[in-house]
Amino acid sequence: EKIVKEELSKDLSGASLETLAVVLYKSPVTRKEIEYIRGVNVSFSLRNLLLRGLIEKIPSKLDERIFLYTPTSDALKYLGVTSATELPGYTEVTKEIAVRSQTPEDTEN
Repeated sequence: EKIVKEELSKDLSGASLETLAVVLYKSPVTRKEIEYIRGVNVSFSLRNLLLRGLIEKIPSKLDERIFLYTPTSDALKYLGVTSATELPGYTEVTKEIAVRSQTPEDTEN
């Protein structure tokens, strides 16, 4: 309990903020997709965001072994929006994420 309280009292790291941004702008998104976009392992960042109640994990309807991450209503409320589409530069950022999300196989076709 002491460790969790100490962890929650710290500011979010840059890695956690980047991970949260991907979840906000590309929701629902898998851990694998976030890792591909960021280029690093995001397990710790996802755990931290889940503990803080900023994101939630839901099972995929296509494959129950895969989880999707979405922002919580509390996270959106904290940012002063009711929907992710109200975030600054939403259209531009989602287009950029879509480009960065393409695998080499996607760009060949």
